[in-house]
Amino acid sequence: MPEFDAAITENIATSLKEIPHPSLPKGTSIYGGTKIFPDYKAEEGESYFTLVHGIAHESSVSFVAVLQATRALRKGFESAIYFYGPGAINCLATRGFPTTGDSGFPGEQNINESLEAFISEGGTVFCCRFGLGLHGGREEDLIEGVIPAHPLDVQDALIHYARKGAIINSTYMV
Repeated sequence: MPEFDAAITENIATSLKEIPHPSLPKGTSIYGGTKIFPDYKAEEGESYFTLVHGIAHESSVSFVAVLQATRALRKGFESAIYFYGPGAINCLATRGFPTTGDSGFPGEQNINESLEAFISEGGTVFCCRFGLGLHGGREEDLIEGVIPAHPLDVQDALIHYARKGAIINSTYMV
């Protein structure tokens, strides 16, 4: 620890003693576990459609949307995700640092890995070509299995899934 004068050193010691640490041992429950709603499963022919307009790692909403779509898929829903606008960046296999696929910080590849798992489990991922172009992404940079889509498809995909009676989760980052 750096050298401080006596008053600061005394204040540091007092501050450290004010609240005992750890206040709760690791593993202590601090939240209840009661689930309010039933664990619904898909009924025959039900769909779950997610729209994502959020930038990878600038918006936790993008990652949470992928997790929700994956959960719906595992509950038996036909599940699809449509990335548009800045959300298109989430679909790039070329993200990473210092090389593609590397994590410059823990969790940098969470979205990539989650999308790969979603696709491998039968989920459908669309990515707007215009969103890619706006942010310098190329179709050949997409994660394998991501379907490039025309900009006008965003609205028509929404209409398609709405007419199917899909549950629609629209996420947006300002």
